[in-house]
Amino acid sequence: MTESPLFEYDKSVRAQHPVFCGLDEAGRGPLAGDVFAAAVIFEDGVYIEGIDDSKKLSEKKREALFDEITRKAAAFCIATASVEEIEKLNILNAALLAMKRACEGLKIKAGYFIADGNKLPDLDIPGEALVKGDGKCASVAAASILAKVSRDRYMKEIAEKYPEWQFEKHKGYGTKLHYEMLDKYGESPVHRPSFLKKYYEKKQQ
Repeated sequence: MTESPLFEYDKSVRAQHPVFCGLDEAGRGPLAGDVFAAAVIFEDGVYIEGIDDSKKLSEKKREALFDEITRKAAAFCIATASVEEIEKLNILNAALLAMKRACEGLKIKAGYFIADGNKLPDLDIPGEALVKGDGKCASVAAASILAKVSRDRYMKEIAEKYPEWQFEKHKGYGTKLHYEMLDKYGESPVHRPSFLKKYYEKKQQ
């Protein structure tokens, strides 16, 4: 079995940093809900078929991979930053805070990290930011899947609490349906007010 380029990438990182974690977040774009992040450590020799950037995978495939990743990872942690923190810190800093929490919550301490994107969370270990890392590095891709699946599940729970906004359908993203529900019902307690400013301004024109 030939390993995917993503696992080959991890192997090359492990040559320098035997215990490293991949970090990624989910939910920077939506108009509602917490932002999620995950950290994943794989041991050498672990291989999971089909791991890729979560955005390239179907919901069904992500769910199946979620179970395999959580079973095979040496360590993983899923963390969040709240709507209040998003409003206070801005979405980028809140996403970095969620990544920091995920890394610090690992049961095995990583000696190095690779974070998806071009910004580094504030951690006490060395690391690097890797643009489009979820399509290059298996550990980052795995983190992207855990964060995305966890956030989607959370949005389904939110939908049960606030059924009017139909969060289970749009997961908080700015779809036509979501804006229609906002027009009809206004904001829910889980909406991000700063994300709705432009929409309200546009409506007033």
